[in-house]
Amino acid sequence: MARGLQTAAGGAGTTMEAVSMSIFDDPLDSARKLTTGCSCGRHASQIEHDHEAQLQLRNAIADSEDKRYESVVASAVMRAMFPRDVARRTFLKSVGASTALAALSQFFPLRAATDAFAQSSAIEKKDLKVGFIPITCATPIIMAHPMGFYSKHGLNVDVIKTAGWAVVRDKTINKEYDAAHMLSPMPITLGAGSQPIPYTMPAVENINGQAITLAIKHKDRRDPKSWKGFKFAVPFDYSMHNYLLRYYVAEHGIDPDQDIQIRAIPPPEMVANLRADNIDGFLAPDPVNQRAVYDGVGFIHILSKDIWDRHPCCAFAASKEFVTEAPNTYAALLKAIIDATAFATKPENRKQIAEAIAPRTRASSTTERSTWRRVAPRARASANSRERCAIVIESVLRIVNAPTKTAITPNASRR
Repeated sequence: MARGLQTAAGGAGTTMEAVSMSIFDDPLDSARKLTTGCSCGRHASQIEHDHEAQLQLRNAIADSEDKRYESVVASAVMRAMFPRDVARRTFLKSVGASTALAALSQFFPLRAATDAFAQSSAIEKKDLKVGFIPITCATPIIMAHPMGFYSKHGLNVDVIKTAGWAVVRDKTINKEYDAAHMLSPMPITLGAGSQPIPYTMPAVENINGQAITLAIKHKDRRDPKSWKGFKFAVPFDYSMHNYLLRYYVAEHGIDPDQDIQIRAIPPPEMVANLRADNIDGFLAPDPVNQRAVYDGVGFIHILSKDIWDRHPCCAFAASKEFVTEAPNTYAALLKAIIDATAFATKPENRKQIAEAIAPRTRASSTTERSTWRRVAPRARASANSRERCAIVIESVLRIVNAPTKTAITPNASRR
């Protein structure tokens, strides 16, 4: 039987959208649509409804500090009220973000909670150490130091570049770091296999932004079904990269435990391992993927957002012990991260951020001027705009202290 009706209305040639419900469908089924349009009835389609809801949520992270903190408090309340994410999303899709925020304010004092969060109290510990891995995801944590976001909230934070995620884990467990840049699954796995350590993860620092990169020799093997016997690298066992890679190959009929090898390699060492033929590919964050492409040793097979759009990746985390013993310090640290993240979100600020976090010395400035004097004539002489860009990029990568090409014996096993 036909599953819809078309009704002429409003003049010749005008047809209403087909109603998606059959006359024999259960009208009490919550998953079945009874009418056309969106769930709230104010939009022509559910797509338009979802688009407006997204815009409202983005606008909730406003320029003002008060609005940013209110958004953080509202997010915490929403998670407490809706521990199951599917229920939260259904609620927001039904009423919209603005209505949801107004409803929350009726039952919970968001304004008072926001004011309490924004107030500065006596800091228990001013000098802190925060570890990070040098990848794009760590930008807010790194830039908050040279750009004064930590000092604004009364903190003296030493941000420490760390060699790999296993080192971040160990230094965190040993209390050498007060807080750390972590992969999102790490806080729930600290102490796995021994005494569990309660951790809190107040912020996901980025979504998407990863990719599967393959060695250039595999450019004709784009079908994952042909990857049996491949050796892949991921940053850490407990990582979104590991889970995404396993899911992706399994979807194509490859057993991630039997048909391929997956090993943990720190991101700064991945390109060198790819060049040395120790691995056939990796799933990693930027700038590792772009570095493999620039060096001509790899190509990007697929972006992680095409596997799971808006997946979480890196996070900012601290132990429950630190949070409870130094709540004012923790609040100040979190506010600094929130402010830095809001600043980094705006594309117009990226040049200023890059200048703040790039290592610069008198010697490097001299090298920069010298290199540019050699490169500029070549760039101007080239009539091809893409070639000019390539020449300039080459010079910039040499100037900004590109990752060291680690000497590795081919086919050596790395963990």
